[in-house]
Amino acid sequence: MDKTKKKNQQQARRHGRVRAKISGTAARPRLNVFRSNRGMFLQLIDDERGITIVSAASLELKSAGKSANSEGGKVAVSKELGKLLAKKAIDKKITKVVFDRGAYKYHGRVKAAAEGAREGGLEF
Repeated sequence: MDKTKKKNQQQARRHGRVRAKISGTAARPRLNVFRSNRGMFLQLIDDERGITIVSAASLELKSAGKSANSEGGKVAVSKELGKLLAKKAIDKKITKVVFDRGAYKYHGRVKAAAEGAREGGLEF
């Protein structure tokens, strides 16, 4: 078995363990985190209906003039992204969420996004 296949299987297993424990509802949606090398994406998902209620991407911040190369790098952008998602969620009258870190460790950019969402007014 090559390394990438094994790594992907481990990641899928980790994600499965997290997702087995949490699910989003309309009253308390799931805050899903996806991070890539280039950016980060946050979504509030209602799993009962299978819809995305609110989403935010780091691309939105880059178009607003904030990039990963300026002040603080990707971690700072992630924190701003969390604040942006929280603002959008509060506009839709959502204040309580369930945090879904996916297969990622609660560290670095994922942690920064969660802290930004908390600062923006969301409760986990």
